[in-house]
Amino acid sequence: MKKVLLFLLILSLVFAIVLWVRYGGGTPYAGIVGTPLIADSELQEVLTYPEPIGNVAVSAAGEVFFTVHPESRPKGNKLMHFVDGASVPYPDIGSQRRLFDTVLGIAIDRQNCLWTIDHGNHGMRTARLLAFDLATGDVIHDQRFDESIAPAGSYLQDLQVSHDGRTIIIADASFWRKSPALIVYNVGTATARRVLEKHASVMAENYQIHNHGNKMTFAGGLVSLKGGVDGIALNNEWLYFGAINASALYRIQVSDLTDASAPYSQLAARVERYADKPLSDGLSVDVDGNVYVTDVEHGAVFRIADDREPTTLIRSQQIRWADALSFGPDGWLYIADSALYDVVLQSRDHIKAQGPYKIFRFRAGADGTPGQ
Repeated sequence: MKKVLLFLLILSLVFAIVLWVRYGGGTPYAGIVGTPLIADSELQEVLTYPEPIGNVAVSAAGEVFFTVHPESRPKGNKLMHFVDGASVPYPDIGSQRRLFDTVLGIAIDRQNCLWTIDHGNHGMRTARLLAFDLATGDVIHDQRFDESIAPAGSYLQDLQVSHDGRTIIIADASFWRKSPALIVYNVGTATARRVLEKHASVMAENYQIHNHGNKMTFAGGLVSLKGGVDGIALNNEWLYFGAINASALYRIQVSDLTDASAPYSQLAARVERYADKPLSDGLSVDVDGNVYVTDVEHGAVFRIADDREPTTLIRSQQIRWADALSFGPDGWLYIADSALYDVVLQSRDHIKAQGPYKIFRFRAGADGTPGQ
């Protein structure tokens, strides 16, 4: 009996060491500090919802769409449309289970179509890309990804659409598999490619997130939340991207990404380290080429202009986890507050008690492309 207990103890110790080496550790990030240009009082509450919010997309007409964060394990509705002061399931209540599993990323293109990406429970089930015609609510594109694009342990969770609507770029943060990548999807041919997999620009650095002073660690500190490429922002020429646990914002020309003949080495050589950034989640870009980056540690949003120096636009204790960004009309920048510290690996009772969850907005000082 003693030998059995000793064996189990040794086995548990080995498992804990392996777990910590692969998923744990990390040092605090010194961060980027600065005086916000916009007062906290300028932050407006757009809506509240009893369940955690995932991502947000706002149409050119000002319609607000959002996902219920899949890490909260929602049993009911998963994609919502905010209409006349109420959040209603989109496209309808009967479609929720048929269309959605773990939908998270959403974006609206210039053709007035709403795109969604569903990671299929970290790649354990089938990842799925959908597009809806906002004029009718009809599904106009439906693509399921096999394991070559969305393998077990992947996390396809953010997406952007090219201006012509022909190319979708998807970020795989790969929390568990640790093989983050960008996915380039050709709408016309319905084909996808994983690019820049495990390149330094998509990988997490060894930083531990401290969200409003709370360590994002689990299993007694053996596991730290460390995500690869997450937020992506796209204009007509450049894709801007960066990992959650990383200090750098990168960019690559869209024409390079859409060149299916380009080998890995050529793409890798075209990646440019663009600027410093905070530990971040969502990204957006305005019509002038300024990049907007969330700060998940301090409830803030930064702007990076042509000088490539991050400037704090707004910071607020009201924002628990500055997640996705989406421009709406008239220069309003919307922030989905996912409150991840109170969501990831938490009980349903805890998640419910920490509600409601919110979407905010503020005027960013420039216009962006609504929905992205």
